[in-house]
Amino acid sequence: MRLDPFYLIVDSADWIARLVPLGVKLVQLRVKDRSEADLRQEIRNARAICAEHRCQLIVNDYWQLAIEEGCDFVHLGQEDLETADLAAIRAAGIRLGLSTHDNAELQTALAARPDYVALGPVYATILKQMKWAPQGLSQLRTWKSRIGDMPLVAIGGLNVDRIDGVFAHGADSAAVVTDITRNADPERRTRQWLTATETWRQS
Repeated sequence: MRLDPFYLIVDSADWIARLVPLGVKLVQLRVKDRSEADLRQEIRNARAICAEHRCQLIVNDYWQLAIEEGCDFVHLGQEDLETADLAAIRAAGIRLGLSTHDNAELQTALAARPDYVALGPVYATILKQMKWAPQGLSQLRTWKSRIGDMPLVAIGGLNVDRIDGVFAHGADSAAVVTDITRNADPERRTRQWLTATETWRQS
């Protein structure tokens, strides 16, 4: 399996409607602290937009709703992995991405046979408080040597200027949140990411 090198992460279907039509081909819907009805509607809206624009939608955390809504990709953190029904996820034909932050978590993730793993934070991040120090580029190379052909997603503190570095050290996809959503011009920044990753997309 291959992932698009530009991996956008947003917290609403409104962001997806705003940015995916620009040419985004891989997006994660990461919604927190909403009612089940709201979550379901967000997933439905996001799924419709992504289908229209041939963009791969990945649902964060809510694997049950992803199954019920006919989605085909979920991403789980380590805590969610502990309680997720992997057999049900696989029976539904859903692909699986997992977060990792240290060697123990990588071992746990690989035992679940995911379709990709994410390593973070590569750099310091303002998205959320994290107990892990920045991993650095060299850790990407170490992770890639351990997972082989499985796609590796770099996440945490990434911006356009750091894209080449993460790819050169083994990442297959670069995940971005705040560099776009907190930018003064998110559309312009998204286009910059698309341009910067075009060479990697074609390789």
